[in-house]
Amino acid sequence: MPVIVVANPKGGVGKSTLSTNIAGYMAQAGHAVMLGDVDRQQSARTWLSLRPANLPTITGWDLTHDEVVRPPRGTTHAVLDTPAGLHGKRLDEVMKLADKVLVPLQPSIFDIHATHAFVRELLARRRGDKVSVAIVGMRVREGTISADQLRSFLETLQVPLLGFLRDTQNYVHLAARGLTLWDVAPSRVERDLEQWQPLLQWLDA
Repeated sequence: MPVIVVANPKGGVGKSTLSTNIAGYMAQAGHAVMLGDVDRQQSARTWLSLRPANLPTITGWDLTHDEVVRPPRGTTHAVLDTPAGLHGKRLDEVMKLADKVLVPLQPSIFDIHATHAFVRELLARRRGDKVSVAIVGMRVREGTISADQLRSFLETLQVPLLGFLRDTQNYVHLAARGLTLWDVAPSRVERDLEQWQPLLQWLDA
């Protein structure tokens, strides 16, 4: 059972956006998906409470206790959203479960510097090379100085850049209704689905 962890030490970088849409993609593919949240704010649980019952099922993963435990039997795929400031023992617990770690990163100099040490920590704490780590740029405009800065930063790390997701209100409107890109007509989110293709290939590999 693959466990996908979405992590970044900073808040507001798009972790919940990635987590919910990954879960939505997997559910649409027919998998038995659980979506959990280590953050005490439980944003994932709030999103799940808004999700219409007629859509592919995504089950909540109860992680309100102190110990991070594996999902119950019957789950085929799990997605774990994590809080800002994830370090130390808590990060170790999460990394014991992780098969893949996706790091969302915005192209600001502040986010880049905050993420640099975190990515190195991830690589040091992962269980060998079996745990894949990758980065996806969030709210990025191609052809801008900030996008070039992000690419230059990634050249200093041993992790792949899966691509950029644009800054669009599509994610905001969908999240407010418990939806993902895969729950609406493709024509409504065609550009966003195109940007997700490299990320989906990495998830499915």
